[in-house]
Amino acid sequence: MNAGNTTDASAATKALFDAARKNDVAAARKAPADGAELEARAEAARTPLILATRANAVDVARLLLDAGASPDAKDSLEDSAFLYAGAEGLDAILQATLDHGADVTSTNRYGGTALIPASEHAHVSTIRILLKAGVPVNHVNNLSWTALHEAIVLGNGSADHVETVRLLIEGGADVTIPDGNGISPRELAAAQGYDKIVALIDGAR
Repeated sequence: MNAGNTTDASAATKALFDAARKNDVAAARKAPADGAELEARAEAARTPLILATRANAVDVARLLLDAGASPDAKDSLEDSAFLYAGAEGLDAILQATLDHGADVTSTNRYGGTALIPASEHAHVSTIRILLKAGVPVNHVNNLSWTALHEAIVLGNGSADHVETVRLLIEGGADVTIPDGNGISPRELAAAQGYDKIVALIDGAR
């Protein structure tokens, strides 16, 4: 009896992983009832929720969160559903993780919050969500960069990066925090020729 139950649960868990990858809502709804483990691990120690997030399988991700899956469980790369959704601009899943209590202070393998890579990629709508949720705007990662630094150093000065800087400053970014080499955000922006960003920083000083 026990061996049979174990086999059934294993099959159900496999079905749940498959459903997460394919955004198969019906299968994802059935699997937990069949004994699937919500926090089981697949490749790279990814839970079904992390797999659903990486596939941008919004419906399955929401279902898993509603069923009790942890938005903060991390894979071997130290990405959680919350962190990955924030970094990649997957707003629907990101909001769902926040609605289910995601830890806004959690950090990735670089010691950075979700706001830092979101700012690098200028995911403007995502940045608005993260700032509203209370992700620390002045958190410094292992590279000695804040979200503001990444928007400047790893950005390209586009309109979206300018808007990112504006939102960060509006959200309380300290424009005087230097990077690991002691260089200020203004100096970094000026060196790249990002005049609009320089003007925003000057207006905040």
